[in-house]
Amino acid sequence: MGRHDAGIRKVGNFHDGFSDGLEPLQPLDLTKYRSVSDLVAGMAKCSFGARSVGEAAEVLEAMVRDRDCFKVLTLSGAMTPAKMGLVVCDMIDMGMTDAVISTGAIMAHGMVETTGRAHFKHRPSMNDIELYERGYNRIYDTIELEQSLDDMELIFRKVMESIDGTPFLGSFELNRLIGAYLAKHTGKGHRGILKSAYLKDVPVYVPAFTDSELGLDFGVYMRRMSLQGREPVRYDAFADLEDYTERVLASKKLGVLTIGGGVPRNWAQQVGPYLDIIQKRVGSGGGFKRFDYAIRICPEPVHWGGLSGCTYSEGVSWGKIRPLSEGGRYVEVFSDATIAWPLVVKAVMERLGRKPAASRRRKAV
Repeated sequence: MGRHDAGIRKVGNFHDGFSDGLEPLQPLDLTKYRSVSDLVAGMAKCSFGARSVGEAAEVLEAMVRDRDCFKVLTLSGAMTPAKMGLVVCDMIDMGMTDAVISTGAIMAHGMVETTGRAHFKHRPSMNDIELYERGYNRIYDTIELEQSLDDMELIFRKVMESIDGTPFLGSFELNRLIGAYLAKHTGKGHRGILKSAYLKDVPVYVPAFTDSELGLDFGVYMRRMSLQGREPVRYDAFADLEDYTERVLASKKLGVLTIGGGVPRNWAQQVGPYLDIIQKRVGSGGGFKRFDYAIRICPEPVHWGGLSGCTYSEGVSWGKIRPLSEGGRYVEVFSDATIAWPLVVKAVMERLGRKPAASRRRKAV
């Protein structure tokens, strides 16, 4: 084929980008920005990770401002020992989420924060055998005191022993009771996730409840009741599933902000397929629900094949996410959440004017 045959690019045929409606990028001029919101908006006009952070703020803002949207926050990773707990509190307090789905570890370590206890920087000169002997539990570069976890078990025990006449509890019901205790027994200066969730009527679900310090405390409680010849309250995982499904079914639109991945992410998103197969296999009580907005902040790449790294476009194939072609909005930020998440949330907080946003919460069970 000759050089001038059809299909060979010719200089006279080159487009200039603007003619095709392409959006030009802009330099990140730090001298012009006076707020985190301005900085993050500028990042949206750059490339790579910066653009995804900026676009994540745009989608989160749209999700929060949508009065028809039931907003879900999913959490995994050691976010409370990493001192990200107040980011969750701010999201709850400002109406940026209507439900939290989390690992139990985040809630247990969050109780440590709420009661005024500390986490510490790990000193690399101390080896892990020495840490164990001193009651120092290491989470990467952070120390959680074993004594703090023992103290939280005492609070947990008081909560469980205060329950009367309830044979079964879902994790969202138990977390509400813990939040009520913390609201009553901690001062205004001690903020925390379960405390904020209780005060703002936001349910907190822990789908892998037994895989956590709280789950182990529950196991100890049941053993203690058994030794005393008393009938313990039992944990009911399906109470969580049905309560969350009911809230989703009652909503007009859905949005999710996912930190990390794991069980909380999948449990939150599987509600669409669950409602679908209820309708198909039972014949009633189901529906067709997809997440209209979705933001994922997680460094996990897709090629390992794990759920934490799967793309939202893959979720479309499962009936979890609304396709972009049908109006869905989603963005994925491949970053350590402790870097990107505070920037995104702070930017949206500034855009909301620090005032609580409209919320669609119904009365908690």
